[in-house]
Amino acid sequence: MSPDSNLHVLVLAAGAASRFGSPKQLARIGGVMMLQKAVSQATEVAGHAVTVVLGAHAERIVPLLRQSPATVEINRQWQEGLASSLRLGISRLPAGCEGVLVTLADQVAISSFDLRRLVAAWRRQPEWLIAASYDGHTGVPAIFPAWCFADLGALRGDTGARAVLTRYADRCLRLPMPNAGVDIDTPEDLLGLQDTDPGEPKSGK
Repeated sequence: MSPDSNLHVLVLAAGAASRFGSPKQLARIGGVMMLQKAVSQATEVAGHAVTVVLGAHAERIVPLLRQSPATVEINRQWQEGLASSLRLGISRLPAGCEGVLVTLADQVAISSFDLRRLVAAWRRQPEWLIAASYDGHTGVPAIFPAWCFADLGALRGDTGARAVLTRYADRCLRLPMPNAGVDIDTPEDLLGLQDTDPGEPKSGK
């Protein structure tokens, strides 16, 4: 799949990872840094049309992304929560952008294939929200068409993009994606993932 010039990807990675005890963006899975894996997959789908939003620990992380084609934005208000990263990312979208794929760096089981499935569905229905469905939830990774940008930009606090998916549930196409339910919050989560086959979907929290 060739990159979509009218689709932009936001990789959100600004949190302090207080439960993890160290910058989990730098944690390695299969020898690859968690954040680098997420960014690499995003660039496979969207080429240079990728923005990584950093916040806590940015000074340690930025040098490690210098070789990446992605753009890095620093969220100085990261302590507010996810909404501040979404607002910053939305404010930096290029003119003419028709859709934004929002993904989280700690959804470590997400694959390039998963992202391509979302993009393929969005190409067929570009006015719809296209979201992952897992563990009885609808959430990111998800693609939001341009008419949702104002809603994403109006979020506050630790409210993520799921609030917009819920608001427009009648215009949301859900793709079953068990991999989206796997995230890393603690060192034990990471050890548990490393003890399983990384290619095998695992139900998450």
